[in-house]
Amino acid sequence: MFSEEEIFYSVLVFLWIVYFWESYLSSRQRYLARTVEKVPKELEKVLDQETFTKARLYSLDKSTYGFWSGLYHQVETTVILCVGALPFVWKLSGRIITHFGFSGDYEILQSITFILIFMLYSTITSLPWSLYETFVLEEKHGFNKQTLPFFLKDTVKKLFVGMALSLPIVSLLIYIIKIGGDYFFIYAWAFMLVVSVFIITIYADFIAPLFDNYTPLPEGDLRTRIEELAASIEFPLTKLYVVDGSKRSAHSNAYFYGFFKNKRIVLFDTLIEDYTPPDEGDKTEAKEAKEEEKEEAKSEEKPKKKTGCNTEEILAVLAHELGHWSLNHVLKNFFISQLNTFLCFMVFAFLSKEVVIFRAFGFDTEPALIGMMITFQYIFMPYNEVLGFIMIIWSRHCEFQADFFAKQLKRATELKSALIKLNKDNLGFPVTDWLYSTFNYSHPPLLERLKAMEKVE
Repeated sequence: MFSEEEIFYSVLVFLWIVYFWESYLSSRQRYLARTVEKVPKELEKVLDQETFTKARLYSLDKSTYGFWSGLYHQVETTVILCVGALPFVWKLSGRIITHFGFSGDYEILQSITFILIFMLYSTITSLPWSLYETFVLEEKHGFNKQTLPFFLKDTVKKLFVGMALSLPIVSLLIYIIKIGGDYFFIYAWAFMLVVSVFIITIYADFIAPLFDNYTPLPEGDLRTRIEELAASIEFPLTKLYVVDGSKRSAHSNAYFYGFFKNKRIVLFDTLIEDYTPPDEGDKTEAKEAKEEEKEEAKSEEKPKKKTGCNTEEILAVLAHELGHWSLNHVLKNFFISQLNTFLCFMVFAFLSKEVVIFRAFGFDTEPALIGMMITFQYIFMPYNEVLGFIMIIWSRHCEFQADFFAKQLKRATELKSALIKLNKDNLGFPVTDWLYSTFNYSHPPLLERLKAMEKVE
């Protein structure tokens, strides 16, 4: 077995190896964004020069932001480990519960206090970065739609929702570990399986509406065509929603969720070309007059570029998404996730008996929460990196398969058009470094997807 010093310094060294590797990959992509200033020949029919330049500058700004935020978090993690912040906060948590009349034997209560302290710390220290990303970076490139009060309200809401979900789950998990004996990892995995299914079940109906408004897609051609598409492949569609993503960002998306025969499809309002929310009643004469004045003013201005997709393109995007369902990608990913969770708990059951691991990080006791945190976050780093890379390869494979599924539904042309439009709307820089994209893109780059569909044809 390794000594305490060997374990600790091995973790630190690997942390920095991963950081330098990721920085190197980012530098390769940043070099392309700096040097490729004109639309490449193979993209001339796909992008105009103005949009290409905007996408290039957006990519550069995101890369610069990613460099500085990544460096900060890397240094922060190193300092936290080196100064013994983790054992300090654990002992502080013990003193806090002692102040309220509880002894150190209340490990679950001390663990909850420990989590609360770090959740508050994380929220506060990440706030400046989030503010900069939203109100400087995204604002500069025309994506941010939030106001500062809305952003702060959202942040507080996320904090409390996170607490409401994580604290009882962690408490029960620690309790199961404590009473589970030598095979606690089986019971812990079974518990997390139930929790996963429960969260997936309630998220869309009870958690997501706390942050966004979901309204039924109005009756009309789009709704009818989507229902016909779902019926043609026997997709058990029960509800069809539009979410007001435009109140946060101009980025667009679509997805489906639900178990068994209760599937729902959600479209971002930014995905739908010329989408307007349903009227909540008759407009007053004053409002109508104002609208007429606005229309007259707009007619004299330079017409704005349309964003979003038309009906045929939306159907193609959904054909791709439904391909994931038809090919059981969601179920397979869930199975892989559960297998990984089981293996992690099994290894943790073995490592939790090794006192030297706790001592390496400055702990003189062996709390279950700390054992999980050290094991999953630090000891498993090499494994997590390898698994992450394998999952990216798998995800790209699934995306190609879903594209082919849409092609089988005779929607390849519309899907290509939609991918190009979405790439323009989201200012995606289409020139990608092969090594960077291999390790970072869970979805294949635009050109790869277009070429793959052409090969199939």
